[in-house]
Amino acid sequence: MEKSFDCRMRALGSTSENDAELPVRMGDVGRSYTMRYRRLGDVDDLEKSLEYKCRALTVSPHEHPDLSDRQADLGVSYGDRYRRIGGMADLEKSIEYKSRGLLFTPDDHPDLPDRHAALGASYTDRYRRMGDIADLEKSIEYKSRALALTPDGHPDLPGRHAALGVSYGDRYRRTGDMVDLEKAIEHFSRALALTPDCHPDLPDRHAAIGASYGNRYRRMGDVADLERNGRHGRPGEVNRIQLSRAGTDSDGHPDLPGRHAALGVSYGDRYRRTGDMVDLEKAIEHFSRALALTPDGHPDLPDRHAAIGASYGNRYRRMGDVADLEKSIEYKSRALALTPDGHPDLPGRHAALGASYSDQYRRMGNMADLEKSIEYKSRALALTPDGHPDLPGRHAALGHHTYQHTGHPSHLDACLTSFRHSSRLSSAAPRDVFDYTLRWANLASQYSYLNPLGAFRAALDVLPHFIWLGATTAQRYANLALTENLAIRAGAAATRSSEYGTGLEWLEHGRVYRLEPDPDASQLDQTNSGAPGSRSDNDALGLRYRLAREYTDLLTQARSLPGFEDFLRPPKATGLMRVARHGPVVVINCSEDDCDALVILPGQDRVGHVSLPGYTESKATHARSEIEQLLHNKGFRERGFKLKGGRIKQPDPDVGLVLADLWKDIVKPVLEYLGYLTNHTVDQMPHITWCPTGALTFLPLHAAGDYDQPGSRVFDHVISSYTPTLTALLASAPTVPRRAPRLLAVGQMATSGYSQLPGTARELASIRAHAHNRAEYSQLTGSKATSTAVLDAMEEHDWVHLACHAHQNVTDPTKSGFFLHDGRLDLAAITRQSFKSKGLAFLSACQTATGDEKLPDEAIHLASGMLMGYRSVIATMWSVIDEDAPVVADMVYSRLLKDGNVGRGEAGRALHAAVARLREKVESGTLRDGCPNTNWNFGAEASTSVS
Repeated sequence: MEKSFDCRMRALGSTSENDAELPVRMGDVGRSYTMRYRRLGDVDDLEKSLEYKCRALTVSPHEHPDLSDRQADLGVSYGDRYRRIGGMADLEKSIEYKSRGLLFTPDDHPDLPDRHAALGASYTDRYRRMGDIADLEKSIEYKSRALALTPDGHPDLPGRHAALGVSYGDRYRRTGDMVDLEKAIEHFSRALALTPDCHPDLPDRHAAIGASYGNRYRRMGDVADLERNGRHGRPGEVNRIQLSRAGTDSDGHPDLPGRHAALGVSYGDRYRRTGDMVDLEKAIEHFSRALALTPDGHPDLPDRHAAIGASYGNRYRRMGDVADLEKSIEYKSRALALTPDGHPDLPGRHAALGASYSDQYRRMGNMADLEKSIEYKSRALALTPDGHPDLPGRHAALGHHTYQHTGHPSHLDACLTSFRHSSRLSSAAPRDVFDYTLRWANLASQYSYLNPLGAFRAALDVLPHFIWLGATTAQRYANLALTENLAIRAGAAATRSSEYGTGLEWLEHGRVYRLEPDPDASQLDQTNSGAPGSRSDNDALGLRYRLAREYTDLLTQARSLPGFEDFLRPPKATGLMRVARHGPVVVINCSEDDCDALVILPGQDRVGHVSLPGYTESKATHARSEIEQLLHNKGFRERGFKLKGGRIKQPDPDVGLVLADLWKDIVKPVLEYLGYLTNHTVDQMPHITWCPTGALTFLPLHAAGDYDQPGSRVFDHVISSYTPTLTALLASAPTVPRRAPRLLAVGQMATSGYSQLPGTARELASIRAHAHNRAEYSQLTGSKATSTAVLDAMEEHDWVHLACHAHQNVTDPTKSGFFLHDGRLDLAAITRQSFKSKGLAFLSACQTATGDEKLPDEAIHLASGMLMGYRSVIATMWSVIDEDAPVVADMVYSRLLKDGNVGRGEAGRALHAAVARLREKVESGTLRDGCPNTNWNFGAEASTSVS
């Protein structure tokens, strides 16, 4: 480089003032100074570069064909000086000269892509300095054009993709539009794929894509993105290689501060992910070195102060050392002071400093710190432009902080107003907006004079965006655990306000959980086979998000049409009243403070209400614990358990008390309200469909009763069925069969690792006998009962009977399933088949109607999943004694196959009669007696459209 520089200087020295080559020689010298500046970072070289390039342009004839080159070159040097010194005049000149250079560049000129790219970079600089989104749009426009003009295989192609990814990332951070984030990921992925190993830009490529995955994780919450962020963003060997290439701190290389800063970011990201203090210390070390190496007046100086201030804040919150908090405030204050007015980072600087003063107020209790915190947070909010994704958070932070730390009633209204603003802004991450609405609801619920209904309505409106169709089933399931029983609390609040219809809607809207399975990997591969530049670690998630957005856009279009305003929206109370086609449906809402029954009656247009003050959520939780303990002690955890010691005693007194409390506090008051406390024959007995919420979903309402008092058991008066949601009943409208049903029976007598089920042979034999001349009967047992064979047969049959072991997966409910010859047939595979208008599913296995205790308000289990395709499901809340199952199945099918019809309560009536007969056999000694399983396990028919 020095030899080239020396030759060019000598050539220029021997060129006369009138020589036509003078502009060329001056331009060459200017470019040499640029090269040396970029290598060594000496500002004098930068100044010399500008001097010679300006002279080259000045002495160039106006019509000279190289004029555009001179202008573009000069624009590059002004851009270099702006990035070094930060003077806006230099940035404006850079844009001016680059624009002129591009204007006079012919369409077929080989430098045309470079000219577009350079101008796009300057518009990025101006956007980041001034915050004008028009500059960001121009940046994307010019960078896109540069990419389109760069041929495949060109060495600049990775950089073009990376630069465009930067601008899309900037626009995502400004607008919160997920499409921009997806485009950023796409271009960063392509840039990384095209960058050779050991290329000096490789660490930047990894860091960029890792940061984008981190942004998507914070937006959507998918753990897969967090793992990708870790893979790409870890401060690995490649980062250290690049740092070493930039030289030692004493070398003064201009890239060295940026390399230290980038490495600090990587360590900081890993600290936030792992909590390892070593990473935090490394982040502080590298941020400190970056700051020390950044010259005064450099435009990155505010960022350097802000980064180290944030790291000291993290260390204070971890270790509690006040000295770290003081340093955090010192560096953040300096960052704010160095940030010019109008800079897009200015609101964030105010917000960060306000957060540190808030920490100091909590530690020291000094009101002056509280006032400073409120001052800076107020300023941050005022400076944040409309539509910015940080706006909701700043509203929430200011409101919540103000009231939380003063407790003054005058601040309460301001706090609630802030939360209202936060909930109405769609630019932020849905999970954040949902958190704001939940905090609003929590705060409003604390005071009797405040109406929390608006807050709950806002939270429920956000819920579909938080529990998003684009997320994986496992992620939606995990997000549900964060909703804090929202539907229960909202329904209770509405009920307390006598808004029974609203309470019914909210309970339903908040509890409906769609068990859409993840697409097969093969389907994703086929879909992506024609997608150019796709990367394997992003295909599935990116495709899912794109399809979900397309689905949402189509819904929006449909709802814009007259008459389709409520297309695929959750039903209103008037629509939900239709579920009681053939008998009452009783929704029981059990919250922390209240228990109420909302009653839907056939032909009625108003929701009935029964207050149940004797029961609460804590009582229900304790009752479930008692039952679970009994089942554990007795070994009633799976079908086929052995009864040890001959006879098993009656349920422990505590469980008897559980059933008595359910009767006294819940079931009996409801039956009194309905006028059902009378005796009927089975054929005349009324049918109730129970829809419990919260912890009540684990309790056997169908077995409630005082077993020491005659006529004081629920099954003495009514036939009970369950539904996980009211929507399931609306979707299970019965149809009149046009032919005899086709019945599939599946049995597994022996499953590796599980107890033998000899009763399945007798069970299927009795079903076959009843099906003779009444139904088309098919059977799959033993080695023939594979997952594929069973699924195919289910498609061809109306009814299915599954007699085997089952498993309830509490981590991912779609992985719950039935154990067949070749493994587990899970719910995801079943729901992927999209069965339509099926009749009966009889799940003769253990715990097929038991959900997840972490989500007591979500009836997510095998029975509710089967309701997606079957009108009626018979399932069990607990384990099935192997010798009982054939008895119950025999009695159920003897009634059902008389007319082959289900869906109007016939399945519930048949099951009620079957369990009654079983109970008589136990009480008479015909079967072993006393097992609590017999009294209240069967009867958990998950849902039926009752008659």
